[in-house]
Amino acid sequence: MAPTHVLRCCQRGLAWIPVIFIALVVCWSYYAYVVELCIFTIPSIAEKIIYMVFFHLSFVMFVWSYWKTIFTRPANPSKEFCLPKAEKEQYVKEERPESQQEILWRATANLPLYTRTGAGAIRYCDRCQVIKPDRCHHCSACDMCVLKMDHHCPWVNNCVGFSNYKFFILFLCYSLVYCLFIAATVLQYFIKFWTLCRRKSAENCPKNELPDTHAKFHVLFLFFVAAMFCISILSLFSYHLWLVGKNRSTIEAFRAPVFRTGSDKNGFSLGFGKNIAQVFGDERKFWLLPIFTRLSFSYLLSPLSRCVVIRCVVIRCVVIRCVVIRCVVIRCVVIRCVVIRCVVIRCVVIRCVVIRCGVILCGVILCVVIRCVVIRCV
Repeated sequence: MAPTHVLRCCQRGLAWIPVIFIALVVCWSYYAYVVELCIFTIPSIAEKIIYMVFFHLSFVMFVWSYWKTIFTRPANPSKEFCLPKAEKEQYVKEERPESQQEILWRATANLPLYTRTGAGAIRYCDRCQVIKPDRCHHCSACDMCVLKMDHHCPWVNNCVGFSNYKFFILFLCYSLVYCLFIAATVLQYFIKFWTLCRRKSAENCPKNELPDTHAKFHVLFLFFVAAMFCISILSLFSYHLWLVGKNRSTIEAFRAPVFRTGSDKNGFSLGFGKNIAQVFGDERKFWLLPIFTRLSFSYLLSPLSRCVVIRCVVIRCVVIRCVVIRCVVIRCVVIRCVVIRCVVIRCVVIRCVVIRCGVILCGVILCVVIRCVVIRCV
């Protein structure tokens, strides 16, 4: 037990070597640019101020995003994806895969799961003893299941996934800006120092060239390092921008996820705009800041979102249809009542007219009869 623990501690310590290397390079680049270039080499005060302001802006954003990428803990599956104690013991006792799958099928009846293994089985992690949510994978380096795992990056000594993928993208973006800015502003002094190095002595160089000082090494080496990192970061940053636009992870790009209906490399895609919002959130003012602005539960599959949206739309349509039908029925009832009332009023009016006419007719007849009787008597 003790040797295993010591070995694990050694592995954890060695895993920080790439991070320490990057930190040392960044610290040296800060010294070389600010002290050796801006303070001791650049003669113009205005140029110094402009370079220093933009350099520190890119430096702060680069360090901030790098820090967040390193020290943001990967998101793990919630408790609802853990088997209950009784079912977990039953799962461990079962030796047949068919019986184990039956246990998993019962446990996942009410869970939002759409992805399967290549054989169509429920994805279960025996190491973490947890049902894997969609887009969740086990990281052997971190020894845990990570939601929407993209990859384990040795340069940040952390898993890049749901909780820090935005920070990782911004880290690539600002590191590229940082290297590009250094390479672009150092280029003219790099050329001057390079020309100076090719001459035999500093006394033979023209007056407009820089003197041969100890800053020469820092400026020359700074340009080479910035250009080298710029090229490597540009390719990686472009690739991950493509992944963001497709709503894929690095794992899903190499191995298409398997759904109930089969594998589909575009199974998580919601459209370009919504795919970006899945990573950066729906508030654009926070997109360029390394703060957590992801959409809630965006690690879930897009089919789930589609089903929920479709269900909401159907319910809304049914409600609207019921309201419309109710309004039509009420309107028909009102119209019918009005018609009936009009008919009743008309009938009453007609009846009144008939009665009045009858009374008048009876009066006339009675008058005629009385007159006839009177005449006859006379």
